[in-house]
Amino acid sequence: MKILLDLLLLLPLLIVCCLESFVKLFIPKRRKSVAGEIVLITGAGHGIGRLTAYEFAKLKSKLVLWDINKHGLEETAAKCKGLGAKVYTFVVDCSNREDIYSSAKKTTKAFLPAMMKNNHGHVVTVASAAGHISVPFLLAYCSSKFSAVGFHKALTDELAALQITGVKTTCLCPNFVNTGFIKNPSTSLGPALEPEEVVNRLMNGILTEQKMIFIPSSIAFLTILERILPERFLAVLKRKINIKFDAVIGYKMKAQ
Repeated sequence: MKILLDLLLLLPLLIVCCLESFVKLFIPKRRKSVAGEIVLITGAGHGIGRLTAYEFAKLKSKLVLWDINKHGLEETAAKCKGLGAKVYTFVVDCSNREDIYSSAKKTTKAFLPAMMKNNHGHVVTVASAAGHISVPFLLAYCSSKFSAVGFHKALTDELAALQITGVKTTCLCPNFVNTGFIKNPSTSLGPALEPEEVVNRLMNGILTEQKMIFIPSSIAFLTILERILPERFLAVLKRKINIKFDAVIGYKMKAQ
């Protein structure tokens, strides 16, 4: 009974917050400057990581680029330097903890602890729509992306609990991206996204300090539906979304 009373007392605040969010939809968000900021990008030797590095180079950030692929890393670094950025590269296997810590000592004294101490920084998590809505035959992939989304949410809440307002968090959750990991993906939500489109949305989200970036935006609506609709209806809805692909690297089973 007490919880119901507490919820009723929060109703005026809910109305105010909803109105505030609605008004903000019509007010352009100011983009912050990242000139001179140190930006560490993992997976910078290819795909979204490489394109993100190019965009930060254009904004005159100091880049620290990590990738396991030395050749791809050098190619990315060369173009970033051509764009006028200071670049430091390290061949790092991000699945190897010792490799990460060894490279971290060469680049920064610490990551999150230093950000928290200085109350300044921005942690960007690259996840996926598959971190919110599961997809058949992508068990390992979905599990890793759910973990990434969980990390982002837990970190965001922890920073808020500690009243550390200067460290921002952003999580990128796109639909299928045309990077070659999944062959010939398609859904009724639209064609596979091009990396350039995803990076443009990502950069805007970082610079305007958005917490969650869904691409396309309709995925945000689907995540809400999944929490409120009956399970039987959701099964029908997922069939209507009609997710298809030919193969996934590392999987022997073919999706039908």
